[in-house]
Amino acid sequence: MSQHRRSSDFTKFRELFENSKRIVALTGAGVSAECGVPTFRGPGGFWRAYQATSLATPQAFAADPSLVWQFYEYRRQLVATKLPNNAHKTLAYIERQFEGSDRKLSIVTQNVDELHRRAGSKNVLEIHGRLFQIRCTKCHTVEDNTDNPIVPALANVSPIDNDETKNKKIKIEDLPHCKVPSCKALQRPHIVWFNESLDPQVLEEADRLLSECDMLLVIGTSSIVYPAAMFAPQVAARGVTVAEFNLEPTSASRTNGYFFEGPCGQTLPRALGVDENKL
Repeated sequence: MSQHRRSSDFTKFRELFENSKRIVALTGAGVSAECGVPTFRGPGGFWRAYQATSLATPQAFAADPSLVWQFYEYRRQLVATKLPNNAHKTLAYIERQFEGSDRKLSIVTQNVDELHRRAGSKNVLEIHGRLFQIRCTKCHTVEDNTDNPIVPALANVSPIDNDETKNKKIKIEDLPHCKVPSCKALQRPHIVWFNESLDPQVLEEADRLLSECDMLLVIGTSSIVYPAAMFAPQVAARGVTVAEFNLEPTSASRTNGYFFEGPCGQTLPRALGVDENKL
């Protein structure tokens, strides 16, 4: 592997890309941040007066499902107003170009916003769940749901902490409930929260994709959260080409042979040889 550089040779990388058969794109919050989707991580990651990450736990939901549902409904309504950018579209375009050939592009994403799917990608593995799916807390039935609002009581959820929102409590019966007639229990976002384990089947599929790939694209992720933190080093250890697309180098850059600096929506189409006018 070559040493990390502030930028890499697009032409040389493209030659390697053209000769790769099984490509995996590992994507993170940086891809969607270019669309205006808040990351809610690190300094300033607040929603109302709460550290947003503190609301993404089973303990928070058990203590105050009204508050947690308001947070997630705000996210759902916000994401519904955003459009996929050229990074999302480039990956979807490449997937379509590979159809009917012996080449395949798969996406393993840490994002829950489903923007990859809205861009047209089908080979998407969301390891942290999906924002527009909900799960019953009793029978565990999962359903797709893009209703806006998801229930009337959650209409026009404000991110501002003021006298009107501070003590707003929505009754349990007015929150989303299971539609299975014999159940009708409270539903929750189908998201892997902090203090919860990832789905073993999802992890197994991610491991399979990464073990079979002959190129890994690390796009818009710091790669510091487990298990994604292990993906690039594991792939690089096999001698596989790994390329990072980020605004700045991360800890993963030490194992990456290529680094493309700048917004993913600009660097990714260029690196993969995609005409942005076709997106």
